[in-house]
Amino acid sequence: MGEIKVAYRPEEFRGSLLIELDSVTDRLDPEKIFGRNAPLHVDLGCGDGSFICALAERMPERSFLGIERLLGRIRSAARKAAAMVGNVRLLRMENSYAVRYLLPAGSVETFYLLFPDPWPKRRHWRRRIVTREFLRAISQALAENGRFLIATDHLDYFQEIERIARANPDFTMASPGAGDLPHTKFEKQFRAQGAAIHWLELRKVSPVR
Repeated sequence: MGEIKVAYRPEEFRGSLLIELDSVTDRLDPEKIFGRNAPLHVDLGCGDGSFICALAERMPERSFLGIERLLGRIRSAARKAAAMVGNVRLLRMENSYAVRYLLPAGSVETFYLLFPDPWPKRRHWRRRIVTREFLRAISQALAENGRFLIATDHLDYFQEIERIARANPDFTMASPGAGDLPHTKFEKQFRAQGAAIHWLELRKVSPVR
């Protein structure tokens, strides 16, 4: 495992809700981070924070962790979270690394992966986040009966995700639609363009004994 660098100046976020890591190999402690023991929801690629902050306001009894790699987006998310809600924390990190190495086993009630980059060119498919290995890491981090909600406007990618999910015995599959979830910035754009939105819910099931 290579060295992971967190490329931001901590003073930019001092006093904010951004998690400052002492180590990139130690598992996070959600109870310590949030100052309470509450069900944890994780937004993978939280962008500017609009979705996670809106959802956190609706569910104050739950804790929300937004993970985002891009500096400009995490800055925007930190401002929104500081101004709006108290049950959001943010982590600047690659999503796949955070899921595999930083989230404790069985710690997450719900994951959200909304409109991940589809990398539509075939030569770029290896960059797509949803792989068999990624789903195994999601399963490990999810609590029993936990959920993984995925949305994309890209039909080919959606069908690939379905194929990968069917091969994983840890999950049952459903197509729930958006329900009453807040709309992300990308979802609003895609809907305005008349694009179809494809939803998938994976629910962790208990192993057969």
